[in-house]
Amino acid sequence: MESEGRPSAQYAVTIRLECPHAAGWIARIAGKIAEHGGAIRAIDLVRIRRGRSLRDYTIECPSPEAENAIAEAIRGLDGVRVLSVTDDTFRIHQGGKLEIRSKVPLRSRADLSMAYTPGVARVCEAIAREPEVSRTHTIRANTIAVVSDGSAVLGLGDIGPAAAMPVMEGKAILFKAFGHIDAFPLCIDVHDADGIVRFCEQVAPSFGGINLEDIAAPKCFEIERRLRETLDIPVFHDDQHGTAVVVLAAAINALRLTGRSPESMKVVFSGAGAAGFACTRALLDHGFRNVIVCDSRGAIDRRRDFRSNPMKQWLAEHTNPNGEHGSLKDVIEGADMFIGVSAPNLLDRRDIERMNESPIVFAMANPTPEVMPEEIEDIAAVVATGRSDYPNQINNVLAFPGIFRGALDARARTINEEMKRAAAHAIASVIADDELSPDYIVPSVFDKRVAARVAVAVAEAARASGAAPPLEPAERS
Repeated sequence: MESEGRPSAQYAVTIRLECPHAAGWIARIAGKIAEHGGAIRAIDLVRIRRGRSLRDYTIECPSPEAENAIAEAIRGLDGVRVLSVTDDTFRIHQGGKLEIRSKVPLRSRADLSMAYTPGVARVCEAIAREPEVSRTHTIRANTIAVVSDGSAVLGLGDIGPAAAMPVMEGKAILFKAFGHIDAFPLCIDVHDADGIVRFCEQVAPSFGGINLEDIAAPKCFEIERRLRETLDIPVFHDDQHGTAVVVLAAAINALRLTGRSPESMKVVFSGAGAAGFACTRALLDHGFRNVIVCDSRGAIDRRRDFRSNPMKQWLAEHTNPNGEHGSLKDVIEGADMFIGVSAPNLLDRRDIERMNESPIVFAMANPTPEVMPEEIEDIAAVVATGRSDYPNQINNVLAFPGIFRGALDARARTINEEMKRAAAHAIASVIADDELSPDYIVPSVFDKRVAARVAVAVAEAARASGAAPPLEPAERS
Protein backbone atom coordinates (compact mmCIF):
# COMPACT_ATOMS: atom_id res chain seq x y z
CA MET A 1 0.00 0.00 0.00
CA GLU A 2 1.27 3.45 -0.85
CA SER A 3 1.52 6.29 1.62
CA GLU A 4 0.53 9.89 1.11
CA GLY A 5 3.48 11.10 3.17
CA ARG A 6 1.62 11.46 6.48
CA PRO A 7 2.89 9.64 9.57
CA SER A 8 0.59 6.70 10.20
CA ALA A 9 0.08 4.22 13.01
CA GLN A 10 0.28 1.39 10.46
CA TYR A 11 3.99 2.24 10.06
CA ALA A 12 4.75 2.65 13.77
CA VAL A 13 8.09 1.43 15.11
CA THR A 14 9.59 1.30 18.57
CA ILE A 15 13.30 2.04 18.65
CA ARG A 16 15.15 1.18 21.84
CA LEU A 17 18.31 3.26 22.11
CA GLU A 18 20.95 4.29 24.57
CA CYS A 19 22.48 7.76 24.62
CA PRO A 20 24.23 10.13 27.05
CA HIS A 21 21.93 11.28 29.84
CA ALA A 22 22.45 14.97 29.22
CA ALA A 23 20.56 18.03 28.03
CA GLY A 24 19.88 18.28 24.30
CA TRP A 25 20.00 14.61 23.36
CA ILE A 26 16.25 14.09 23.11
CA ALA A 27 16.03 17.14 20.82
CA ARG A 28 18.88 15.86 18.61
CA ILE A 29 17.22 12.48 18.22
CA ALA A 30 13.84 14.10 17.59
CA GLY A 31 15.42 16.22 14.86
CA LYS A 32 16.62 13.12 12.99
CA ILE A 33 13.17 11.59 13.28
CA ALA A 34 11.51 14.74 11.92
CA GLU A 35 13.97 14.96 9.00
CA HIS A 36 12.55 11.71 7.63
CA GLY A 37 8.87 12.52 8.23
CA GLY A 38 8.42 10.67 11.51
CA ALA A 39 6.21 11.78 14.40
CA ILE A 40 7.07 10.78 17.97
CA ARG A 41 4.10 9.16 19.70
CA ALA A 42 5.82 8.33 22.99
CA ILE A 43 9.21 8.35 24.72
CA ASP A 44 9.51 5.88 27.59
CA LEU A 45 12.44 5.88 29.96
CA VAL A 46 13.65 2.35 30.70
CA ARG A 47 16.62 3.15 32.96
CA ILE A 48 19.46 5.55 33.70
CA ARG A 49 22.85 4.08 34.52
CA ARG A 50 26.41 5.40 34.52
CA GLY A 51 25.49 8.64 32.85
CA ARG A 52 23.56 7.02 30.01
CA SER A 53 19.81 6.69 29.52
CA LEU A 54 17.95 3.81 27.86
CA ARG A 55 14.70 4.88 26.19
CA ASP A 56 12.03 3.47 23.89
CA TYR A 57 10.97 5.90 21.13
CA THR A 58 7.61 4.99 19.56
CA ILE A 59 7.46 6.68 16.17
CA GLU A 60 4.78 6.91 13.49
CA CYS A 61 6.36 6.91 10.04
CA PRO A 62 4.99 7.75 6.59
CA SER A 63 6.23 4.52 4.95
CA PRO A 64 8.29 1.36 5.56
CA GLU A 65 11.22 3.09 3.82
CA ALA A 66 11.00 5.92 6.33
CA GLU A 67 11.13 3.41 9.19
CA ASN A 68 14.53 2.21 7.95
CA ALA A 69 15.78 5.72 7.19
CA ILE A 70 14.91 6.97 10.68
CA ALA A 71 16.68 4.04 12.33
CA GLU A 72 19.80 4.59 10.23
CA ALA A 73 19.81 8.34 10.90
CA ILE A 74 19.68 7.72 14.65
CA ARG A 75 22.45 5.14 14.40
CA GLY A 76 24.55 7.80 12.70
CA LEU A 77 24.59 10.03 15.79
CA ASP A 78 27.84 9.81 17.71
CA GLY A 79 27.22 8.53 21.20
CA VAL A 80 23.94 6.79 20.37
CA ARG A 81 23.58 3.01 20.34
CA VAL A 82 20.44 1.51 18.79
CA LEU A 83 19.63 -1.74 20.56
CA SER A 84 16.49 -2.80 18.69
CA VAL A 85 13.98 -1.68 16.08
CA THR A 86 10.53 -3.27 16.37
CA ASP A 87 7.78 -2.88 13.79
CA ASP A 88 4.74 -2.46 16.04
CA THR A 89 2.24 -3.68 13.43
CA PHE A 90 4.13 -6.94 12.97
CA ARG A 91 4.54 -7.22 16.75
CA ILE A 92 0.79 -7.20 17.45
CA HIS A 93 0.28 -9.87 14.77
CA GLN A 94 2.91 -12.21 16.21
CA GLY A 95 1.16 -15.40 17.26
CA GLY A 96 -2.11 -14.19 15.73
CA LYS A 97 -4.64 -11.71 17.09
CA LEU A 98 -7.23 -14.17 18.43
CA GLU A 99 -7.57 -16.81 21.12
CA ILE A 100 -10.29 -19.12 22.44
CA ARG A 101 -11.33 -18.91 26.08
CA SER A 102 -13.77 -21.03 28.03
CA LYS A 103 -16.84 -19.35 29.48
CA VAL A 104 -17.31 -22.25 31.88
CA PRO A 105 -15.02 -22.86 34.90
CA LEU A 106 -13.67 -26.37 35.43
CA ARG A 107 -12.87 -26.45 39.14
CA SER A 108 -14.45 -29.69 40.23
CA ARG A 109 -15.79 -33.04 39.09
CA ALA A 110 -19.26 -31.52 39.14
CA ASP A 111 -18.20 -28.81 36.66
CA LEU A 112 -16.67 -31.45 34.41
CA SER A 113 -19.72 -33.68 34.52
CA MET A 114 -21.95 -30.83 33.32
CA ALA A 115 -19.63 -29.25 30.76
CA TYR A 116 -18.54 -32.60 29.33
CA THR A 117 -19.41 -36.20 29.95
CA PRO A 118 -21.90 -37.38 31.10
CA GLY A 119 -24.06 -34.26 31.37
CA VAL A 120 -23.30 -32.97 27.86
CA ALA A 121 -25.18 -35.97 26.43
CA ARG A 122 -28.46 -34.53 27.70
CA VAL A 123 -27.98 -31.37 25.62
CA CYS A 124 -26.88 -33.38 22.58
CA GLU A 125 -30.04 -35.49 22.79
CA ALA A 126 -32.19 -32.38 23.12
CA ILE A 127 -30.66 -30.96 19.92
CA ALA A 128 -31.12 -34.28 18.12
CA ARG A 129 -34.83 -34.18 19.01
CA GLU A 130 -35.21 -30.47 18.23
CA PRO A 131 -32.38 -28.99 16.08
CA GLU A 132 -33.51 -25.44 16.87
CA VAL A 133 -32.08 -25.89 20.38
CA SER A 134 -28.59 -25.63 18.84
CA ARG A 135 -29.30 -21.93 18.21
CA THR A 136 -29.59 -21.27 21.93
CA HIS A 137 -27.47 -23.95 23.64
CA THR A 138 -24.28 -23.97 21.53
CA ILE A 139 -21.86 -21.32 20.33
CA ARG A 140 -24.11 -20.86 17.30
CA ALA A 141 -26.08 -18.40 19.44
CA ASN A 142 -23.31 -15.85 19.12
CA THR A 143 -20.75 -17.06 16.57
CA ILE A 144 -20.16 -15.97 12.97
CA ALA A 145 -17.91 -17.60 10.37
CA VAL A 146 -15.80 -15.11 8.42
CA VAL A 147 -15.17 -16.98 5.18
CA SER A 148 -12.70 -15.92 2.47
CA ASP A 149 -10.64 -17.42 -0.31
CA GLY A 150 -8.37 -14.36 -0.38
CA SER A 151 -9.18 -13.59 -4.00
CA ALA A 152 -10.11 -9.89 -3.60
CA VAL A 153 -8.53 -8.50 -0.44
CA LEU A 154 -9.04 -4.75 -0.16
CA GLY A 155 -6.08 -2.87 -1.58
CA LEU A 156 -4.10 -6.09 -2.14
CA GLY A 157 -6.07 -8.14 -4.67
CA ASP A 158 -5.75 -11.90 -5.09
CA ILE A 159 -3.22 -12.79 -2.38
CA GLY A 160 -4.61 -16.19 -1.45
CA PRO A 161 -6.09 -17.61 1.75
CA ALA A 162 -2.95 -17.75 3.92
CA ALA A 163 -2.05 -14.11 3.24
CA ALA A 164 -5.67 -13.06 3.82
CA MET A 165 -5.73 -14.52 7.32
CA PRO A 166 -4.53 -11.37 9.16
CA VAL A 167 -7.37 -9.40 7.56
CA MET A 168 -9.96 -11.99 8.59
CA GLU A 169 -8.55 -12.10 12.12
CA GLY A 170 -8.95 -8.33 12.20
CA LYS A 171 -12.53 -8.68 11.05
CA ALA A 172 -13.19 -11.07 13.91
CA ILE A 173 -11.76 -8.54 16.37
CA LEU A 174 -14.15 -5.91 15.04
CA PHE A 175 -17.11 -8.24 15.48
CA LYS A 176 -16.15 -8.76 19.12
CA ALA A 177 -15.26 -5.15 19.91
CA PHE A 178 -18.32 -3.52 18.33
CA GLY A 179 -21.00 -6.23 18.31
CA HIS A 180 -20.01 -8.50 21.21
CA ILE A 181 -20.06 -11.33 18.67
CA ASP A 182 -17.60 -14.23 18.56
CA ALA A 183 -16.34 -14.59 14.99
CA PHE A 184 -13.90 -17.12 13.60
CA PRO A 185 -11.80 -16.61 10.44
CA LEU A 186 -11.99 -19.45 7.94
CA CYS A 187 -9.59 -18.80 5.04
CA ILE A 188 -10.04 -21.64 2.59
CA ASP A 189 -7.96 -22.92 -0.30
CA VAL A 190 -11.05 -23.30 -2.47
CA HIS A 191 -11.60 -20.83 -5.27
CA ASP A 192 -14.57 -21.92 -7.40
CA ALA A 193 -18.11 -20.96 -6.51
CA ASP A 194 -19.27 -24.58 -6.18
CA GLY A 195 -16.47 -25.40 -3.73
CA ILE A 196 -17.01 -22.31 -1.56
CA VAL A 197 -20.76 -22.92 -1.43
CA ARG A 198 -20.23 -26.53 -0.45
CA PHE A 199 -17.73 -25.58 2.26
CA CYS A 200 -20.11 -23.05 3.80
CA GLU A 201 -22.96 -25.56 3.72
CA GLN A 202 -20.78 -28.12 5.51
CA VAL A 203 -19.68 -25.80 8.35
CA ALA A 204 -23.03 -24.06 8.79
CA PRO A 205 -24.15 -26.30 11.71
CA SER A 206 -21.36 -24.74 13.82
CA PHE A 207 -22.28 -21.10 13.22
CA GLY A 208 -25.14 -18.67 13.67
CA GLY A 209 -24.29 -16.78 10.48
CA ILE A 210 -21.75 -16.48 7.68
CA ASN A 211 -19.91 -13.32 6.68
CA LEU A 212 -18.44 -13.66 3.19
CA GLU A 213 -15.34 -11.51 2.87
CA ASP A 214 -12.92 -10.49 0.12
CA ILE A 215 -14.19 -12.94 -2.51
CA ALA A 216 -13.79 -11.72 -6.08
CA ALA A 217 -16.68 -10.68 -8.31
CA PRO A 218 -18.65 -12.02 -10.05
CA LYS A 219 -18.48 -15.34 -8.19
CA CYS A 220 -19.23 -13.59 -4.87
CA PHE A 221 -22.76 -12.81 -6.14
CA GLU A 222 -23.47 -16.41 -7.08
CA ILE A 223 -22.06 -17.72 -3.80
CA GLU A 224 -24.19 -15.42 -1.68
CA ARG A 225 -27.33 -16.08 -3.72
CA ARG A 226 -26.97 -19.85 -3.51
CA LEU A 227 -26.18 -19.86 0.21
CA ARG A 228 -29.17 -17.67 0.97
CA GLU A 229 -31.31 -20.24 -0.86
CA THR A 230 -29.92 -23.31 0.91
CA LEU A 231 -29.03 -22.18 4.45
CA ASP A 232 -31.35 -21.19 7.30
CA ILE A 233 -28.83 -18.80 8.89
CA PRO A 234 -27.96 -15.23 7.84
CA VAL A 235 -25.43 -14.92 5.01
CA PHE A 236 -23.95 -11.49 4.38
CA HIS A 237 -21.35 -10.41 1.83
CA ASP A 238 -19.90 -7.43 3.66
CA ASP A 239 -17.91 -6.03 0.72
CA GLN A 240 -21.24 -5.49 -1.01
CA HIS A 241 -23.87 -4.86 1.59
CA GLY A 242 -21.84 -3.41 4.46
CA THR A 243 -20.46 -0.77 2.12
CA ALA A 244 -23.90 -0.11 0.65
CA VAL A 245 -25.50 0.33 4.07
CA VAL A 246 -22.95 2.91 5.23
CA VAL A 247 -22.95 4.74 1.89
CA LEU A 248 -26.74 4.99 2.06
CA ALA A 249 -26.54 6.29 5.64
CA ALA A 250 -23.99 8.90 4.57
CA ALA A 251 -26.12 9.88 1.57
CA ILE A 252 -29.22 10.25 3.75
CA ASN A 253 -27.38 12.65 6.01
CA ALA A 254 -25.65 14.52 3.19
CA LEU A 255 -29.06 15.20 1.65
CA ARG A 256 -30.49 16.13 5.05
CA LEU A 257 -27.65 18.61 5.51
CA THR A 258 -27.92 20.18 2.06
CA GLY A 259 -31.71 20.11 1.76
CA ARG A 260 -31.77 18.05 -1.42
CA SER A 261 -33.99 15.16 -2.46
CA PRO A 262 -32.91 11.88 -4.08
CA GLU A 263 -35.10 12.46 -7.12
CA SER A 264 -33.31 15.70 -7.97
CA MET A 265 -29.80 14.27 -7.96
CA LYS A 266 -27.52 13.15 -10.74
CA VAL A 267 -25.17 10.60 -9.19
CA VAL A 268 -22.03 9.26 -10.86
CA PHE A 269 -20.36 6.10 -9.59
CA SER A 270 -16.81 5.02 -10.30
CA GLY A 271 -16.53 1.28 -9.77
CA ALA A 272 -18.82 -1.48 -11.02
CA GLY A 273 -17.59 -4.30 -8.80
CA ALA A 274 -19.33 -5.83 -5.81
CA ALA A 275 -19.41 -2.64 -3.75
CA GLY A 276 -20.42 -0.39 -6.65
CA PHE A 277 -23.23 -2.72 -7.64
CA ALA A 278 -24.64 -2.97 -4.11
CA CYS A 279 -24.33 0.77 -3.46
CA THR A 280 -26.11 1.54 -6.71
CA ARG A 281 -29.01 -0.75 -5.82
CA ALA A 282 -29.26 0.78 -2.34
CA LEU A 283 -29.51 4.30 -3.78
CA LEU A 284 -32.06 3.27 -6.40
CA ASP A 285 -34.18 1.62 -3.70
CA HIS A 286 -34.00 4.86 -1.70
CA GLY A 287 -35.44 6.90 -4.56
CA PHE A 288 -32.45 8.10 -6.57
CA ARG A 289 -33.32 8.03 -10.26
CA ASN A 290 -30.46 9.42 -12.34
CA VAL A 291 -27.54 7.16 -11.46
CA ILE A 292 -24.66 6.52 -13.85
CA VAL A 293 -22.12 3.79 -13.12
CA CYS A 294 -18.68 3.82 -14.72
CA ASP A 295 -16.25 0.96 -15.05
CA SER A 296 -12.72 1.15 -16.47
CA ARG A 297 -14.15 1.66 -19.98
CA GLY A 298 -16.53 4.45 -19.02
CA ALA A 299 -20.26 4.81 -18.49
CA ILE A 300 -22.35 1.64 -18.48
CA ASP A 301 -25.35 1.87 -20.78
CA ARG A 302 -27.54 -0.32 -22.96
CA ARG A 303 -25.29 0.05 -25.99
CA ARG A 304 -22.54 -2.01 -24.41
CA ASP A 305 -22.60 -5.81 -24.48
CA PHE A 306 -22.59 -7.39 -21.02
CA ARG A 307 -23.99 -10.83 -21.82
CA SER A 308 -21.03 -12.45 -20.02
CA ASN A 309 -21.51 -10.33 -16.88
CA PRO A 310 -25.05 -10.44 -15.42
CA MET A 311 -24.19 -7.82 -12.80
CA LYS A 312 -23.19 -5.21 -15.37
CA GLN A 313 -26.10 -6.22 -17.57
CA TRP A 314 -28.44 -5.40 -14.67
CA LEU A 315 -26.73 -2.02 -14.24
CA ALA A 316 -27.09 -1.32 -17.96
CA GLU A 317 -30.83 -2.02 -17.76
CA HIS A 318 -31.56 -0.11 -14.53
CA THR A 319 -29.24 2.92 -14.53
CA ASN A 320 -28.19 5.80 -16.79
CA PRO A 321 -31.75 6.71 -17.83
CA ASN A 322 -30.58 9.42 -20.24
CA GLY A 323 -28.12 7.16 -22.02
CA GLU A 324 -25.02 9.24 -21.30
CA HIS A 325 -21.78 7.74 -22.58
CA GLY A 326 -18.08 8.42 -22.46
CA SER A 327 -15.44 8.35 -19.75
CA LEU A 328 -15.87 9.10 -16.06
CA LYS A 329 -14.52 12.59 -16.71
CA ASP A 330 -17.12 13.06 -19.45
CA VAL A 331 -20.23 12.04 -17.52
CA ILE A 332 -19.29 13.73 -14.24
CA GLU A 333 -20.13 17.11 -15.78
CA GLY A 334 -23.31 18.43 -14.19
CA ALA A 335 -23.40 15.73 -11.52
CA ASP A 336 -24.60 16.52 -8.01
CA MET A 337 -22.90 13.60 -6.32
CA PHE A 338 -19.85 11.43 -6.96
CA ILE A 339 -19.32 8.06 -5.30
CA GLY A 340 -16.02 6.30 -5.84
CA VAL A 341 -15.34 2.67 -4.97
CA SER A 342 -12.61 2.11 -7.49
CA ALA A 343 -9.03 3.37 -7.86
CA PRO A 344 -6.81 6.27 -6.75
CA ASN A 345 -6.41 9.67 -8.39
CA LEU A 346 -9.05 9.29 -11.10
CA LEU A 347 -10.30 12.86 -10.71
CA ASP A 348 -8.80 16.26 -9.97
CA ARG A 349 -10.02 19.68 -8.89
CA ARG A 350 -11.05 20.66 -12.43
CA ASP A 351 -13.35 17.63 -12.68
CA ILE A 352 -15.12 18.52 -9.43
CA GLU A 353 -15.48 22.12 -10.63
CA ARG A 354 -17.45 20.76 -13.62
CA MET A 355 -20.02 19.18 -11.31
CA ASN A 356 -23.03 21.17 -10.17
CA GLU A 357 -22.52 23.78 -7.46
CA SER A 358 -21.66 22.46 -3.99
CA PRO A 359 -21.40 18.80 -4.99
CA ILE A 360 -21.32 15.84 -2.62
CA VAL A 361 -18.17 13.72 -3.03
CA PHE A 362 -17.64 10.26 -1.53
CA ALA A 363 -14.13 9.25 -2.67
CA MET A 364 -13.63 5.91 -0.96
CA ALA A 365 -10.72 4.20 -2.71
CA ASN A 366 -8.18 3.08 -0.13
CA PRO A 367 -5.59 4.06 0.81
CA THR A 368 -5.56 6.81 -1.83
CA PRO A 369 -8.98 8.28 -2.78
CA GLU A 370 -10.19 8.99 -6.31
CA VAL A 371 -9.60 12.68 -5.50
CA MET A 372 -7.82 14.04 -2.43
CA PRO A 373 -10.11 15.95 -0.04
CA GLU A 374 -7.72 18.89 0.38
CA GLU A 375 -7.93 19.57 -3.37
CA ILE A 376 -11.67 20.15 -3.28
CA GLU A 377 -12.60 21.17 0.26
CA ASP A 378 -13.56 24.68 -0.88
CA ILE A 379 -15.69 23.36 -3.77
CA ALA A 380 -17.62 20.43 -2.33
CA ALA A 381 -20.45 20.75 0.17
CA VAL A 382 -19.51 17.41 1.73
CA VAL A 383 -16.49 15.15 1.30
CA ALA A 384 -16.25 11.60 2.64
CA THR A 385 -13.53 8.99 2.24
CA GLY A 386 -12.70 5.51 3.46
CA ARG A 387 -9.76 6.77 5.49
CA SER A 388 -9.60 7.37 9.22
CA ASP A 389 -7.40 10.47 8.93
CA TYR A 390 -10.11 12.57 7.23
CA PRO A 391 -13.60 13.49 8.46
CA ASN A 392 -16.59 11.37 7.41
CA GLN A 393 -14.97 7.97 7.22
CA ILE A 394 -17.30 5.56 5.44
CA ASN A 395 -16.35 2.36 7.21
CA ASN A 396 -18.18 -0.96 7.13
CA VAL A 397 -17.62 -1.41 10.86
CA LEU A 398 -20.52 1.00 11.32
CA ALA A 399 -22.77 -1.66 9.79
CA PHE A 400 -21.84 -5.30 10.04
CA PRO A 401 -21.45 -5.73 13.83
CA GLY A 402 -24.88 -4.24 14.52
CA ILE A 403 -26.50 -6.02 11.58
CA PHE A 404 -25.32 -9.44 12.75
CA ARG A 405 -26.05 -8.56 16.39
CA GLY A 406 -29.64 -7.77 15.46
CA ALA A 407 -29.96 -10.85 13.24
CA LEU A 408 -28.64 -13.16 15.98
CA ASP A 409 -30.77 -11.55 18.68
CA ALA A 410 -33.89 -12.00 16.55
CA ARG A 411 -32.87 -15.53 15.45
CA ALA A 412 -33.22 -14.37 11.84
CA ARG A 413 -32.78 -16.90 9.07
CA THR A 414 -31.61 -14.36 6.50
CA ILE A 415 -30.58 -10.73 6.11
CA ASN A 416 -33.02 -9.11 3.71
CA GLU A 417 -33.37 -5.68 2.11
CA GLU A 418 -35.67 -4.41 4.84
CA MET A 419 -33.03 -5.19 7.46
CA LYS A 420 -30.29 -3.45 5.49
CA ARG A 421 -32.42 -0.33 4.96
CA ALA A 422 -33.22 -0.28 8.66
CA ALA A 423 -29.50 -0.45 9.43
CA ALA A 424 -28.73 2.51 7.15
CA HIS A 425 -31.44 4.68 8.69
CA ALA A 426 -30.30 3.70 12.18
CA ILE A 427 -26.71 4.76 11.44
CA ALA A 428 -27.90 8.07 9.97
CA SER A 429 -30.17 8.72 12.97
CA VAL A 430 -27.27 8.69 15.43
CA ILE A 431 -26.43 12.23 14.27
CA ALA A 432 -29.07 14.72 15.38
CA ASP A 433 -30.15 17.62 13.18
CA ASP A 434 -28.27 20.14 15.30
CA GLU A 435 -25.10 18.03 15.08
CA LEU A 436 -25.00 17.64 11.30
CA SER A 437 -22.16 19.48 9.58
CA PRO A 438 -20.04 19.06 6.44
CA ASP A 439 -17.43 17.29 8.59
CA TYR A 440 -19.93 15.12 10.45
CA ILE A 441 -22.43 13.20 8.33
CA VAL A 442 -21.44 9.74 9.59
CA PRO A 443 -20.80 8.85 13.22
CA SER A 444 -17.43 7.74 14.49
CA VAL A 445 -16.72 4.02 14.37
CA PHE A 446 -16.06 4.32 18.12
CA ASP A 447 -19.50 5.76 18.87
CA LYS A 448 -21.01 3.04 21.06
CA ARG A 449 -24.54 4.10 20.15
CA VAL A 450 -24.15 2.90 16.56
CA ALA A 451 -24.04 -0.89 16.88
CA ALA A 452 -26.71 -0.92 19.57
CA ARG A 453 -29.09 1.24 17.54
CA VAL A 454 -28.44 -0.78 14.37
CA ALA A 455 -29.03 -4.05 16.21
CA VAL A 456 -32.41 -2.94 17.55
CA ALA A 457 -33.53 -1.62 14.15
CA VAL A 458 -32.38 -4.75 12.32
CA ALA A 459 -34.07 -7.09 14.79
CA GLU A 460 -37.34 -5.16 14.50
CA ALA A 461 -37.12 -5.19 10.69
CA ALA A 462 -36.36 -8.92 10.71
CA ARG A 463 -39.50 -9.67 12.71
CA ALA A 464 -41.67 -7.25 10.75
CA SER A 465 -40.57 -8.68 7.41
CA GLY A 466 -40.89 -12.32 8.44
CA ALA A 467 -37.15 -13.02 8.38
CA ALA A 468 -37.32 -13.89 12.09
CA PRO A 469 -39.99 -15.38 14.34
CA PRO A 470 -42.20 -12.95 16.27
CA LEU A 471 -41.38 -12.13 19.87
CA GLU A 472 -42.61 -14.63 22.43
CA PRO A 473 -44.92 -13.17 25.10
CA ALA A 474 -42.14 -13.38 27.69
CA GLU A 475 -39.78 -11.49 25.37
CA ARG A 476 -42.31 -8.69 24.82
CA SER A 477 -42.59 -8.04 28.51
